[in-house]
Amino acid sequence: MLLGNNPFPQDARVRQEAFSLAEAGYHVSVVCPRANGQPRRELVRGVHVYRYRKSFDAKRPLGYAFEYLEATVAALVLSIRVAFEEGFDVIHAHNPPDTYGLVAAVYKLFGRRFVYDHHDLSPEMYEARFPHSPRRSIVNTLIALEKLSHRLADHVIATNESYRLIAIERGGVDPGKVSVVRNGPDLERIRPVEGDEALGAQASTILGYVGVMGYQDGLDHLLRAVHHLVYDLGRTDAYAVLIGKGDAWTEMKQMATALEIDDYVRFTGHIPDDEMLQLLSTADICLVPDPSNAFTDRSTMIKIMEYMALGKPIVAFDLPEHRVTAQEAAMYARPNDDLEFARTIAALIDDPQRRAKMGEFGRRRAVSELSWDCSVPHLLAVYAELFADGQT
Repeated sequence: MLLGNNPFPQDARVRQEAFSLAEAGYHVSVVCPRANGQPRRELVRGVHVYRYRKSFDAKRPLGYAFEYLEATVAALVLSIRVAFEEGFDVIHAHNPPDTYGLVAAVYKLFGRRFVYDHHDLSPEMYEARFPHSPRRSIVNTLIALEKLSHRLADHVIATNESYRLIAIERGGVDPGKVSVVRNGPDLERIRPVEGDEALGAQASTILGYVGVMGYQDGLDHLLRAVHHLVYDLGRTDAYAVLIGKGDAWTEMKQMATALEIDDYVRFTGHIPDDEMLQLLSTADICLVPDPSNAFTDRSTMIKIMEYMALGKPIVAFDLPEHRVTAQEAAMYARPNDDLEFARTIAALIDDPQRRAKMGEFGRRRAVSELSWDCSVPHLLAVYAELFADGQT
């Protein structure tokens, strides 16, 4: 497995896939960047991990170009080491970057197979990340790399039906070679726990958010909605706890100050899972502020399923994949309308009976249909088909 944008085992999807494959009897090695304090080589629950030092923390297009180049070179170099020390039959690449298709192309010359695990729509994500300065040449390059990965792949794994259609229509992949393996919460990890009394004492209604805080993740919409909630709707009885970090974290804290809502929001940064679960278990309503654009309209947000696993009612913008995932577990606001988002929060604050029904529905759906356990058979079916000819 090649992983470029997160360390292992911090990346939830890659962690769950790697552990599930290892538990099913596959020999799994992961090449990935190294977080502070992590060793270069480690065995984690039967998964062999090879790490490299990441030199670039990109925030601009040129920085991402260097970061992806470094990740590609590191993946090639460490994969050679894996080939000699462990051996492998399959390159399983998790995008971004889509440049891993170039690494896979080398090994396909030697009969190795290539699974392209399509996490993100890189062209659309670039446009969402840099909306004021999109360069068509960059978008076209990203599309070309994505197409290369699709066409080289012996099998494509998509995270939802929208991504499956992209693989078929834009990538030109045979529909029989594309399988949906949805993200899903690990119910042993994401579970309701006793709440945090200090947080609960902050206000009569606690709002929760967990996730990456990049420029494309909608934290600006969330903060403006809180401003509307307090100053336009007069709802000073709510307090938001915002868990996570990312490129936009510092700027979002500055924005909260500029909007005069510091007394109504708390930025925790990265925190341990136990603390995260305690804070989210305290929340009365959880928020999904991702705005509508070509990227988010097709993407499934893992935080929605984590909120549902915790039995929390959700307020989200009305995006296609949000409705596919949350269904009746969420109330939906008109896309990108921050005042409407605030009004939807206020309406849910005032309807505790509806909140309870939404939370119960979400929890049932998370357990019976959306948990990672429901996705494992689809992942294993991909590998069973890949080796149906008897080669191992």
